[in-house]
Amino acid sequence: MSATSGGGDTRPALATVQGTVEPNYKAELVGLNRVGGKHLIVQLRLSAGIGKPLHWQAPLADPMRPLKWRGPAGIAVLDAPAHRWLMPYKPADGECLCSDPDRDDLEAIIDPGESLTVYAVLPAPSGNPATTTIVTPIGPPMVDVPISDDPPVPPPGQRLPDPDASQVETVSHLIETPSQSLDRTEETTDDGADLKVSLSSDVLFALNKATLTPRARTVLAKAAELIDTSADTTIEVDGHADSSGTDAVNEPLSRRRAEAVRRALMPLITRDQVTFRARGYGSRRPLYSNSSDEGRRRNRRVTITFAKPAPADVPAAGTTASPLPEGEGTTATVRAKGVPFDLKVTSFRRMPGDLGLLRYTITSRGDGEAWYHDLNWADDWSAFKHHAARNIQVTDPAARRLYRPARVIVAEGEGEEPGTYCACTNTSGVALSATSFEAGETKEFWSLYALPAQADALTVKVATWRPLQVPLS
Repeated sequence: MSATSGGGDTRPALATVQGTVEPNYKAELVGLNRVGGKHLIVQLRLSAGIGKPLHWQAPLADPMRPLKWRGPAGIAVLDAPAHRWLMPYKPADGECLCSDPDRDDLEAIIDPGESLTVYAVLPAPSGNPATTTIVTPIGPPMVDVPISDDPPVPPPGQRLPDPDASQVETVSHLIETPSQSLDRTEETTDDGADLKVSLSSDVLFALNKATLTPRARTVLAKAAELIDTSADTTIEVDGHADSSGTDAVNEPLSRRRAEAVRRALMPLITRDQVTFRARGYGSRRPLYSNSSDEGRRRNRRVTITFAKPAPADVPAAGTTASPLPEGEGTTATVRAKGVPFDLKVTSFRRMPGDLGLLRYTITSRGDGEAWYHDLNWADDWSAFKHHAARNIQVTDPAARRLYRPARVIVAEGEGEEPGTYCACTNTSGVALSATSFEAGETKEFWSLYALPAQADALTVKVATWRPLQVPLS
């Protein structure tokens, strides 16, 4: 039997996304309603194109949950100003406050040319915004979709639950955006509230020493300037080591290094009533795998944590540059195992919260099926739980700064599989074939980044293609 419930749903689409893994899969947003000022009900009309039936559940599963493929649990809200990834509520008696195949009598297959409508209930984004961004595992996010405060209309044949009628658990994950200086002296993560500035111990200290090098003074002066722009009065300074050596050596050495940085920073801060707290963690909190030289180098660090400075005045989205012309974009071609692949950057959009959304397409020009695996293999691959299209670097040449894809942090106790996930196109599990192309096939990918405040164009390097100069819109 096939699922055709919702075939009578003729509501106009607020936004549409075509499947990356399965181009035959289309999702149209037909309902986005705020309920009680604190909940959001998302409704998607799922359609199968002409040609073959569509198994709709697995592509809509939450990629951060292990093998939970029932219902549209992967629908999410990107709360950009708060740096939060909002997921459907988890009720006490189930996994997801969303369409249930049994309760709502939904079959697993959509026949070609047919459709069904599903829903998910999530927390409303912060700040009572007029629009928001909806993300699904199917394809790129749907940005700036208007939120209605009218009562939601249920899908044909289904009932929408009342999120206040029973106990539900909020599922919300932190979004971190990493960046680093091109000289590799410093790496920063931004979670919307705090900055964590990790200074390379290889630059700050000689091997196995806790005395600052002459070069360290310049690095610390730059860090002090950034701290001075923050209103935070308590600055945390934490020393970290790689897994070389023993805890008996790493613990006290990391503590002494943190103390050395604290002492050097104190006279550089011009604000009054600022205190520092220094600690050493040895090798207990690695950022990357210690299995490679690069991972060990990046784990040897002193991290300075403080409240994020107030944002500088930035141009409103859409005013820094014109959108890339439809059908043109910025393009390049590369060969992978003899097969030519075309890249086209279709947009790089500035969003709230100092975030930017990059969208791009890849087209195979081969005569048969071909794979493009290089999207998966960035030098920070070990920072993530699963494979994803993470091998994209964004550079601000003027500031000599490199930006990497944002990370969704699933913490212990958040009801899903703890770990770090890429805020980009998933290429693992049911999305394993995302980088597989038929002859002439085009697929669309996306990734999320921190953006410098005043830039109007950035250099984008996607995997093995040449760097491209891309305007922000």
